Amino acid sequence: MGRRPKWGRPVNGVLLLNKPTGITANDALQKAKRLFFANRAGHTGALDPLATGVLPICFGEATKFSQYLLDADKRYRSTFCFGMATDSGDADGNVISTKDASGLTEEAVREAMAPFRGKISQVPSMYSALKHKGQPLYKLARQGVEVERQAREVEIFEYELLSFTPGRQPRAEVEIHCTKGTYVRSLAEDLGAALGVGAYVEKLHRSAAGPFREEDAVTLDELAEERGEGRAEELDHYLLPMDAPASGLPKMTLPEDSGYYVRQGQPVMDLQVYRIGQEGDMVRLFLESGEFLGVGEITDDGRVAPRRLVSGN
Repeated sequence: MGRRPKWGRPVNGVLLLNKPTGITANDALQKAKRLFFANRAGHTGALDPLATGVLPICFGEATKFSQYLLDADKRYRSTFCFGMATDSGDADGNVISTKDASGLTEEAVREAMAPFRGKISQVPSMYSALKHKGQPLYKLARQGVEVERQAREVEIFEYELLSFTPGRQPRAEVEIHCTKGTYVRSLAEDLGAALGVGAYVEKLHRSAAGPFREEDAVTLDELAEERGEGRAEELDHYLLPMDAPASGLPKMTLPEDSGYYVRQGQPVMDLQVYRIGQEGDMVRLFLESGEFLGVGEITDDGRVAPRRLVSGN
C-alpha cells in the first residue's frame, strides 16, 4: 500500500490570533489550522476557555522556535470579583464560599496588591494545565483528585488597579505584566484571601505575549470572512516570518560559504560575534540573501554554532 498523503499544505510563519472566549487554545489552534489548510501548527502558551486575547500560533518550521514565545513575558487585563470564591479560581468553576464584601474599598485593594509585586511564590491551581504523572491537573481536579503542588517563583513587573466598583460583590479591573508561568487566577485568589473576602477571575484578556500586541492580532471570524469560499493562500499575508518568535535575539548575517558549513551542523568563525554578544548568547542566523537559517549559539572560542535550523538547510 502506498503512503497516505499528508493533510494540508506546508505553511511556515506565525499567526497572531485574538482568541475568543468559550473555546480552548487547542480549539482555536485547530480552527486556524483548518482555515490555513496547514499541515503542522502549535500554539505558544495556553489560554483558558474563559480567556481572550493574544495567542500566537506557529505554523510549520516556525514551531521550532516557539519556545522563545513560551518563555516570554505576558500582559493581561483582568476583572476580579470579590466576596466569592470558586473551586477553579475563575468564573467557570463552582462556588465554594460567599461573603458580603460591601465594606471593601478601593484603597484597601490597592494596599493589598502591593506585596504581590516583584518576585513572589505561587502554588499552581489544580485547574491548571500542569501535568502530574502525565495527566493535566485540571483533569484530575474534575475527578475530585487533588495532588500536592510545589510553589513556583514568578515575577510580577506591574500589577495596577485600573478601576474599582464597590458593592456586595465588588469588581476590580487590574493590569498585569508578568513572567511566564504566572497564574492570574492565583493572583485573584491570593488577593481575595489577603483581604479576607475571597475572589475569583471573572474576565481575563491577554493583551501581549512577548513582542506581540493585541492591536496586531486577528480574530477567527475575520479570517473566516476574508477567506470565504476562496483558497487558503489568500490568508497568508497575515503570517509573520518564521523567526518572529525569536525576534528578541540579535541578528547575525553570514556569507554563503559560512552558511554552507552551518547547514552541515558545523560552527563558523565570524568577527560579528564580538560585536553581537558573548559566550552562551543565542543569535538568529541569516544569509546575506536574507534567507533565515535558524538559531545559533556563541561558543567559548568566539564561533557561532547552529542549534536549531530550518529544515532543508
